[in-house]
Amino acid sequence: MDVNGPARPFPHFWEEMFGSGRAILSLRDSYQEDLRSVRRVTGFRYVRFHGILNDETGICTRDPWGHINYNFTYFDQIEDGLLANGVRPFVELSFMPAALAASQTPHAFWYKPLPNPPRDYEQWGELVYQVARHAIDRYGKDEVRQWYFEVWNEPNIDFWTGQPKQSTYFQLYDAAARAVKRADSELRVGGPATAQAAWVGDLIAHCEKGHVPLDFVSTHVYANDSSQNVFGTNEVIPRSDMVARAVQKVHNEVARSTRPLLPIIWSEYNASYLTEPNVEDTPFMGPWLANNIRLCDGLATMMSYWTFSDVFEEQGPARTPFFGGYGLIAPGHIPKAAFNDFALLHELGTERIAIASTSALATKKPDGTVVLAVWNYWRPEEQGEPRDFRIEVPSAAGTVKVRVVDADHGSPVDLWKKMGSPAWPSRDQQRDLIHAAELPPAQTVDLTNGAFTLTLAPHALATIEIGR
Repeated sequence: MDVNGPARPFPHFWEEMFGSGRAILSLRDSYQEDLRSVRRVTGFRYVRFHGILNDETGICTRDPWGHINYNFTYFDQIEDGLLANGVRPFVELSFMPAALAASQTPHAFWYKPLPNPPRDYEQWGELVYQVARHAIDRYGKDEVRQWYFEVWNEPNIDFWTGQPKQSTYFQLYDAAARAVKRADSELRVGGPATAQAAWVGDLIAHCEKGHVPLDFVSTHVYANDSSQNVFGTNEVIPRSDMVARAVQKVHNEVARSTRPLLPIIWSEYNASYLTEPNVEDTPFMGPWLANNIRLCDGLATMMSYWTFSDVFEEQGPARTPFFGGYGLIAPGHIPKAAFNDFALLHELGTERIAIASTSALATKKPDGTVVLAVWNYWRPEEQGEPRDFRIEVPSAAGTVKVRVVDADHGSPVDLWKKMGSPAWPSRDQQRDLIHAAELPPAQTVDLTNGAFTLTLAPHALATIEIGR
């Protein structure tokens, strides 16, 4: 590592946006408390959720005489709450209100959204126009032009029942995109918000052919998606590489398209789309996240980790604090190791320095401070072995400080297991778990001949700050 060698910009694309439980949950104190906690350690700027158009928000209804009515009372409370907490909405336009839906058959999620096409695409477009127009009337053009409007969620799988899937989604997209621009031509609209990195090139080609607005492309991938679903191959792609491989695929598709400069937003990603406690709830996430950042740097505008909190009800209320929920914070405001991993990675600098390692990132802050991330990656099902890293420190360095997240530092899950894995911890147990999740302060390192050895346990992530 040459701290004085060439460096390139290193935007923090992995912490600009987070996903969350559906829209109505944002009105809960527990949601907002977790939002504030995550924002405090990441500074994230956007939040995305499903269901802003669900019937529970009351935006679109039909009266007994068949007239469509709009009501923005809960919409305003939802968006006010986000803005008051310093984040902006990434507006996922979903799902279909019952008043407009061609079918009342719900999705299997616990809260029963309607993944169905509208009976009338003009009425769908008018709903989207009314939402965008109301947002401008309430918050002003300058504010809403900083939002994003994304059309639907994962239309290539069971969140969209139109047939054929792609052509009916494109019809949905066209009506929504034109409606957003009718409200204000400077608003940002995009899609296809697909699962498994699908349809991005197809949507670009469709929009170019039909002169349909498209300001960004968005899609999703999870590290345990299959190669068949993402690439149409029978490869065995490890969990450590799947997300980055998909990100590279989409980056290449956009680069080869007629719109090569379109922003690419991964509006969902995680190490698993399943609830796997040994993945989302454990220190495994730190090395996985850091390695994914290393591989995806320069290939995406934003990547939205799904999700910031386990205030989340796709499968119903949580039955235990550590059930493999996607969030950084478990029920009861208990930070997971992943919360502390994001806190450590937030400290990386804004320039990236070359380093000859696949288990490290080297960065520099504007004041010249060098910050390294170093990790000991093993698969979640592996116990693994400790690993030694020799860190050579520049001769002009001042203090060297190290922070670590592993099973014994900044992770509450082992204590919970020692408690007998209570489904509903007592208040005293909850307090102890929150205390166990606290990230210890940085430790100052003594150097020997300008270097030191850092031993990391399996699944450990460390940051090393080298001051001047």
